[in-house]
Amino acid sequence: MASVACIGECMIELKQAAGGLYARGYGGDTLNTAVYLARLGIATDYVTALGDDAMSDEMLARWAAEGIGTSRVQRLKGKLPGLYMIETDANGERRFFHWRDSAAARALMNLPETDGLLASLADDKVVYLSAITLSLYGEEGRARLFGALRDARAGGTRITFDTNFRARGWPDLDVARRVYGEMFAIADIVLASTEDLSPLYPGADEAELLTRIGAPETVLKLAEPVCIVRADGGAQTMIRAAPLAHPVVDTTAAGDSFAAAYLAARQTGASPVEAAQAGHRLAGVVVGHPGAIIPRAAMPTDVLKG
Repeated sequence: MASVACIGECMIELKQAAGGLYARGYGGDTLNTAVYLARLGIATDYVTALGDDAMSDEMLARWAAEGIGTSRVQRLKGKLPGLYMIETDANGERRFFHWRDSAAARALMNLPETDGLLASLADDKVVYLSAITLSLYGEEGRARLFGALRDARAGGTRITFDTNFRARGWPDLDVARRVYGEMFAIADIVLASTEDLSPLYPGADEAELLTRIGAPETVLKLAEPVCIVRADGGAQTMIRAAPLAHPVVDTTAAGDSFAAAYLAARQTGASPVEAAQAGHRLAGVVVGHPGAIIPRAAMPTDVLKG
């Protein structure tokens, strides 16, 4: 199996282009991370469900071209991928519009193949998923996934949780807080941000947010380009990103690329602090380009220093 298995959803992406038109691509938080992991040389599988349509075929072909393993992608007859549109303001901040309620990925935890798919996670070194992943499934589906993650972790697989929060994906904040709490207890590594957690825990400062996360290794990204790394028995280190050499064009996938560089660095022997520095390096390049996935030619060569 792969060094990292990423679980989630990839959607058709429409982004602003010249003349009021939109360019079609694809993206999704964990898929973006999978692409950057593969580009950084980490053996990566993507675990999701797609339809049997031409756009799903195109997605699979493009993932394979990026070096992502697709053997655990389920194809569902008559289903389609979800769709989202990105609008960005003058500062590169983005706003999303989604059409995904009947997307194929939502059925992943309720298929005849689900048990085998979940059992396979125990063979991976790392399983990576986000809160958006968890919002796709109902209570029963999440319970099945949590059980599989606990089993995989007991066998030595490291579970990584990204707190990527989208309020529209949850029926209410109480449900979201409960699910986050369960995931904090399961995860070995939590990649969090104050932007994600502040709506869930209003008024909580950085210290309080870190206290809520029980994972032995935690990164908390702040509103400024700084993160706090907590590891090594609770020691905390503040890591500041280097100044950008270019203006911010689009912040889409900044967190996703940070996660990829962090996990890639950890897989290649870097410390948590060094991994956070790698995350800042890649994210700093990604925000200088439009869309979630930057051109291959724009990938920096110094992300994993040493």
